Amino acid sequence: MPKTAIYPGTFDPITFGHIDVIKKSLKIVDKLIVATTDNIEKDYLFSLDERIEILNKSLFNDLRLSKNKIKIISFDDLTVKICKKYKASIIIRGLRAVSDFEYEFQMVGMNRSLDAKIETVFLMADVQHQAVASRLVKEIAILKGDISKFVSGNVSNEVHKKLKLLNSKD
Repeated sequence: MPKTAIYPGTFDPITFGHIDVIKKSLKIVDKLIVATTDNIEKDYLFSLDERIEILNKSLFNDLRLSKNKIKIISFDDLTVKICKKYKASIIIRGLRAVSDFEYEFQMVGMNRSLDAKIETVFLMADVQHQAVASRLVKEIAILKGDISKFVSGNVSNEVHKKLKLLNSKD
């Protein structure tokens, strides 16, 4: 049976750190579901539909990754329920720093309590991408800095287009 994994996140926007985790995931699973969601504790630059579009452009146009191996979805349910829906036995989580681990450790415990058959696999982005965070990319872009080292071309264009639109409303 093919191994399927879910890589959940907000991806607001997707960065080279996320992409590195996606590429590493594809080495250990047959199918990867990249699942974006809204977290009530976060303030988003992009709507859920916009993030789906940006994920598609970044992964399939910019990077030319395989649509046969990657599916992009949005969800508003428990990750373990999404795993069941897509017959995924693995949740992929990216780690950037030790500070991420405490939160992730709690999530593993909760998910394990909800469904003991689902494993969580932690992957770290390569060193040059470990400090990259969507929040920081947005901050750099707001301050008119160059974000091309952190995101793909389509993502950079979408971030700048969105900020220009938001600034024109002020």
